[in-house]
Amino acid sequence: MAHASIAHRRERREPGEVFGSGFSLFADMLLVGLLTSLACLPVVTAPAAFAAASATLRQAAGDRVQARAGTYGAHLRAHLSARSAALGLAPPLLVVVVLVDAALLRAALPGAAVMAPALALLVLGAMVVALRATALETPHLLSAREALFRSAADPRGSLLLAGAVLLGALLAWSIPLLVPLLPGPLAFAATVVDLRFPADLRSPTDLRFPADAPES
Repeated sequence: MAHASIAHRRERREPGEVFGSGFSLFADMLLVGLLTSLACLPVVTAPAAFAAASATLRQAAGDRVQARAGTYGAHLRAHLSARSAALGLAPPLLVVVVLVDAALLRAALPGAAVMAPALALLVLGAMVVALRATALETPHLLSAREALFRSAADPRGSLLLAGAVLLGALLAWSIPLLVPLLPGPLAFAATVVDLRFPADLRSPTDLRFPADAPES
């Protein structure tokens, strides 16, 4: 009876939902991925675009509603600021580091065999921290310090996110047509990793933020 009840809940459809919740989540990721790619075109808007993607997916999962372009646009406008634009200069810097790394691999310079893997790990770590920063809720939104803290305090989550980044890079290299959709799964992975961050490691501000208890 218990197994039947669980199966029934998994197969239950919402009104107007044709393919089930799993497929709806997949469709949400594709939509958010495409919208994020479009929002990232000015480059400096990339942090706000990924933050909006995470907020949209978090809201869609929490409220059990489908992600919509209007919802994403509202989150994007809320996250756009001078600070987020300044942080948007980081992606071009990472591209420069990757190009330098590729040049070292092709060169016969002394130390290239050591520097190339070190730079690759540096870029991977920076991408993990950046994704964690965009997945943070207020009041820590886009906080590099909080993202670094959570990356170090939750190594399992950081490894999972690093695996998602590597898989995304592999897909982008092997199937370039998927590149516009990849921000969706990456934002989803960052959001899930942030949601599973251990509650006992959260800062006092995090613990107070969700509480709606009236003041005494």
